[in-house]
Amino acid sequence: MLIRKIGLLFTGFALAVNLGSPACSADPLTEKTKDLRHAFPVPVILIDVGHGGIDGGTAYGNTLEKDINLEVGRRLYMVLRSHGYRAILNRTGDYALSDENRWLNSRSRHMRDLAQRRGLSEQLPAAIVVSLHVNWARNTARRGPLVLHQEDGRSAMLAGCLQHALEDLFDMPGSRLPELGKPFYLLNHIKAPAVIVETGFISNAEDRAMLTSKRGQQKLAESIYAAIAEYFTVM
Repeated sequence: MLIRKIGLLFTGFALAVNLGSPACSADPLTEKTKDLRHAFPVPVILIDVGHGGIDGGTAYGNTLEKDINLEVGRRLYMVLRSHGYRAILNRTGDYALSDENRWLNSRSRHMRDLAQRRGLSEQLPAAIVVSLHVNWARNTARRGPLVLHQEDGRSAMLAGCLQHALEDLFDMPGSRLPELGKPFYLLNHIKAPAVIVETGFISNAEDRAMLTSKRGQQKLAESIYAAIAEYFTVM
């Protein structure tokens, strides 16, 4: 298996990947709905949890980006699964994906890490990839979400849904448009529609309160889910 400890339990739920069976759902399915699901398979959503292990990402004191990404990712996984989506976490603990690299023979740990994330998205294959990150700025007044997308209409559509949903959560409607993420390896090399979600600025006190509290992390997960669900209704 490409994902470490895929069978581990998180808060009483299995994070097992089973692409051959229907996704778990909190609601009972009617026979008609079951038939529709056989005709139109539930898409696989890859949650790319940014950084991990030796790579802590950005930080504020002892608060590390990698830990925030993991907590939001876990919660997003559970929300998606509870609504019947096939969701996969590519990191379920604090370790670097570069340690499991199978796609790139490079001395650069960073490049091995990125190649592992890209390769997993192709092997699944994923319908969409949502990469979770946290922002930082010297100007502590800067705040709010930012979604980066590929030069692709589907990716831009997903980014628009996410930007809108997260701005509503932060009570910042219309404050920023999604941006084209030209310099980013993942967005340039992943074939599926992919986005990088900067969930907020760790350098801003108001954003940091959202990013580090359990309630805030749950709200972030639910907003991201709502945007993903909206995307699949129009695509």
